[in-house]
Amino acid sequence: MARTSQRGVTGRAGKPSRKLKRGGAQLADFCALTRAALKRGEPDAIPDKVLQQVLTAAVKLYAAKVERRGHDVAPFAEGTVTATETVVTACGLIRAADLNMFDVAIWFHRPPGIE
Repeated sequence: MARTSQRGVTGRAGKPSRKLKRGGAQLADFCALTRAALKRGEPDAIPDKVLQQVLTAAVKLYAAKVERRGHDVAPFAEGTVTATETVVTACGLIRAADLNMFDVAIWFHRPPGIE
């Protein structure tokens, strides 16, 4: 039986499970394909459905970590995403959740871990 630890999913001996290793390889593949597509100027090389699945998983995991820890988690390493990329993505997420700026303002100042 796998258990969850601060470091991630581990097997019985405390080592990363095969499933996690396989998932890590798939994530590395996705990241490499994405970097290559962006470098070529072909973002549509990554299907929208794949992007939606990745974003959905990432958003759910990010929110769960923030809620569990009671404080923000850095969503990306400093300097890896531009202000424009951040705002374009944030606006897309806000629209997808059918929120308005009043809703966002209330949540923006809410301490993590409070529903």
